[in-house]
Amino acid sequence: LTALGGVDDRVLGLTAGGDDYLVKPFSFAELCARVEALGRRPRGLAPTTRLRVHDLEIDLLTRVVRRDGQPVELQPREFRLLECLARHAGRVVTRTMLLEQDWDLHFDPQTNVVDSHISRLRAKLDRDHGRPLIHTVRGAGYRLDDGGERAGGD
Repeated sequence: LTALGGVDDRVLGLTAGGDDYLVKPFSFAELCARVEALGRRPRGLAPTTRLRVHDLEIDLLTRVVRRDGQPVELQPREFRLLECLARHAGRVVTRTMLLEQDWDLHFDPQTNVVDSHISRLRAKLDRDHGRPLIHTVRGAGYRLDDGGERAGGD
């Protein structure tokens, strides 16, 4: 559910991994029908408990993060930010998406809170590693990947 109802917002929400997109204000009957439709979808594989991007491993059950086999100590919010980026690895995650997920803000408060948390997360993840994993996509947000096949702009 979101107040962002433009076509670009809906496309971004769905391509970022959303199963559905419902704009506020909405009809409660429509919400119920959409939830029922999602419930009729066939069950997939067991839920993911580990995420891996390049040499980064995230165990979602134990909340242990390792980079190149070495443990990385993260604060709870840093872990949630990293999990969101890893679940969308290789794709842009907007600041608004991060604010909605990790701060439960459904608008951009025009603050650099996301940027400062990403900066601390970068410092912890990339310390003693030659290749950074979190990349800024100017004017859009952040992307988590090894940067191996992309050139410039990061």
